[in-house]
Amino acid sequence: MQNEQLTAVFKALSHPTRMSILDLLKEGPRTTGDLDQSFPEVSRYAVMKHLNTLEDANLIVIRREGRSRLNYLNAVPLQQVYERWVSKYESSFAGSLTSIKQFVEGSNVDMTEQGLKHDSFQLEQEIEIQASPDKVFQALTTDIGQWWAYRLCGEGSKLTLSPQPGGYFIEEGLEGANALWGTVMYVKDNEEIRLNGLLGMTGAVNSAYSFKLEPKGDSTLLKLSHHAVGLLDPEWGRMHDEGWKELLGTFLKEYVENGKRPEMA
Repeated sequence: MQNEQLTAVFKALSHPTRMSILDLLKEGPRTTGDLDQSFPEVSRYAVMKHLNTLEDANLIVIRREGRSRLNYLNAVPLQQVYERWVSKYESSFAGSLTSIKQFVEGSNVDMTEQGLKHDSFQLEQEIEIQASPDKVFQALTTDIGQWWAYRLCGEGSKLTLSPQPGGYFIEEGLEGANALWGTVMYVKDNEEIRLNGLLGMTGAVNSAYSFKLEPKGDSTLLKLSHHAVGLLDPEWGRMHDEGWKELLGTFLKEYVENGKRPEMA
């Protein structure tokens, strides 16, 4: 995280109303009208200014549905602040209990039908990467095995993604085990990739995720959208949210910017 981004994050967190807005968005996306009604003592103009400050700091993501403007929490910048200062002082044995890594390994997750219910979740995240869109696109496709640290088929497995409609995002193990992480549904070089894939979920679930790349000066803004619907465990949305933060906000970003490869799990 660059110092300019860091300054914007701290500025956004310096006002109690903006912190309260983030607390509300932590529970789920809200329309601008809903947020306005949540602060009757604050004018609509002031609420809009607070939302603009949060958007400038990349702490919220805006998506429009019809005439409504939906505001989503984007916790990636907070995760980056945490990793820059807080995580360095934690025990090396400490780790997140809510990452995709542990999810696909089955740790702390009941993968039986018990507890599943008809539900859905939608995740929206944005990560700014100091690189051109073509370099980020290459990392998301040709080089995905270099930074995608999570594995379903054991140590030494190989990950590949074929960037064409019908292409597979597949993991091939050394002992005959193979896993399909996703199927490419749409691709536009250096701009967008859409896939369908369960990403560790099982059963009657439809899951789709996409990466959109937008140039931003000398950087690229990577926009993730992940939507799942079906028989879901109530924890799956939260766990995938945390996992994406780590995969994209840490592993992909550090690989593209610094050539750093994570330890493979």
